Amino acid sequence: MAFLLNSVGTDPCAVVGGQKWVNPKDLRACFESKMYLCLLFPSYHFSDRNFIKIIEVINKTLAFHTSDLLGDLARIQKQSYSSDYDLHIDFSRTLKRLDDGHCVWINSCFVPLFLNFLPTPLVLLTDSKAFQVASAEFADEIAFWQNALPGSLKGQLASLSGAEVLLINGQDPFVAVDANAQITGSFQGFGTRQNSCALFPTFLRKLQPRQYGWTIGYCNFTDTASWRANNCVAVDGTNGVNLYATTSSSTTNSPLIKFQQQSPVPAQVARQQPLNVMLDSSPSSDIVLPPPLQPALPAVNGSRSVSQFYLLKDGKTGVMALGSFSDNDFNAFLLGMLHGLQSLQALGATQLIVDVSNNGGGFICAAHWLHLIIAGPKSTTVPQAGLDTKARDGPLAQLITDRIVDDNADPQNVLMYNPTNWANASDVFFAPGTNWLQPPVRTTINGRADAFSKGEECAPSGYPTTPPTTALFDPKKVVIVTMNKKEGSQTVVVGGKSDVQQQYCGTVGGQSTDFSTIDTEVKSVGLKNNSLAPPDLLVNGVQGITWRLGFGVIDPTQPEEWQSRPATVNLPLTADIVNNPTAIWEAVAKRVF
Repeated sequence: MAFLLNSVGTDPCAVVGGQKWVNPKDLRACFESKMYLCLLFPSYHFSDRNFIKIIEVINKTLAFHTSDLLGDLARIQKQSYSSDYDLHIDFSRTLKRLDDGHCVWINSCFVPLFLNFLPTPLVLLTDSKAFQVASAEFADEIAFWQNALPGSLKGQLASLSGAEVLLINGQDPFVAVDANAQITGSFQGFGTRQNSCALFPTFLRKLQPRQYGWTIGYCNFTDTASWRANNCVAVDGTNGVNLYATTSSSTTNSPLIKFQQQSPVPAQVARQQPLNVMLDSSPSSDIVLPPPLQPALPAVNGSRSVSQFYLLKDGKTGVMALGSFSDNDFNAFLLGMLHGLQSLQALGATQLIVDVSNNGGGFICAAHWLHLIIAGPKSTTVPQAGLDTKARDGPLAQLITDRIVDDNADPQNVLMYNPTNWANASDVFFAPGTNWLQPPVRTTINGRADAFSKGEECAPSGYPTTPPTTALFDPKKVVIVTMNKKEGSQTVVVGGKSDVQQQYCGTVGGQSTDFSTIDTEVKSVGLKNNSLAPPDLLVNGVQGITWRLGFGVIDPTQPEEWQSRPATVNLPLTADIVNNPTAIWEAVAKRVF
């Protein structure tokens, strides 16, 4: 290893080794170095084993995804790349252009280790307390940022709170914001992708007409050898396992978990309950607001973990703050929703705000349950609230199901393709031994023949208790981000550019999963050696997919995520409400009800 390093010259990663904050140019030089390819694969050149394996894994895994990317993958396979990092960028941006936060490629060699933090969060108007909120992510580094400011600003980071952004990279701020929105992915709505952007600005401080500009790099890093050895090679959980093999390794610490925008869900629960969860290379936010901005309202009965319930001071507006649709206990989570809403009702609440800000998804059936108990049993909520789903019904998926049905390859019912997990188009669950992928629904996508299943997954029998026989709230008195518009509820998006239509649905999806889960299905039924099966990944990567695609509520012939869902109200951020949940709720109640 030392001989290799000396033979190719100075190690570019040594420049940033052991540093917390480095120049992005130096970090990129390390990322683009070809040196590590020799360290990882001594007997192979870049152009064969690593490249081909990644292509094959993604190509064969996307046969289960509900969008067609074969043309893009064919282009990538024919293209030459100077480094693995350039290949990674092409993969990542190719998938991100789907604007589907469930279908992403994440290479842990690059993505999660080095994060960019902007100590002056950018919104259309910044509150005076924003400095306190942002610093929670890197409080021990405030001194660095204080001392990095130029001239008279040195040591005056807090003075930039509330400053107007005049320029980003010397241009109008939204030139950079819009450019980032074109490649950032994750969300269907352009406005939502705009709102996720943060770059390097030139500020105009309040009551201070002078302009200031600066650029600072960010990173935390080690040397090449330890970085590659610890972060770039496949780990336990990168690939799937045979669940029926006595020697199967544990996937409790799956690499997927750290990229899911939810609290960790036990593997057993995740397999029993369909999930639809966003994947993101940045860590899920868990910022504690400073005391003046925290809700001072008492939490009412039923509040637990990610679901908190409050009654506003007007005595008639209830608030359900739902940070996630995930929990480590599915039944307790759903019962908590019911008890919390009933508690609000008992306290006199007649109108409801459901705040799902920064909600990264979770249990699909929890969303259907919430809709059911709020709006009550009716044609739009029973047996479920629309969004019928279809799974890709390709040759390998059919072979997996054939093994389960014909050969009893899943006697303990632990695999996703077991027919007893799914219902038909009439919401009747399949009996054991029923081949639920036959006959496939034939269709043509981008000129290629394809096939899908039919069905749904949230039957009333799967809920922990019988729901109320009447609505807990008048749907017309409900403000919620993702409520079915058929119920007459209003939707609110907070913030965003005033001349851009804000969408209240970020990414609908249907049901998400990943390569390692599909690989587990393949291995557990003995199909790993089949030519259709993807090989094991050699790198520490995560490939997410939308396994079941949700179709529209208003137009059920098209996927929901392709349909425009403009918000009823776009609430501008002002100095008195930004980063202040209670103030936002009160503003919404005043504006909408």
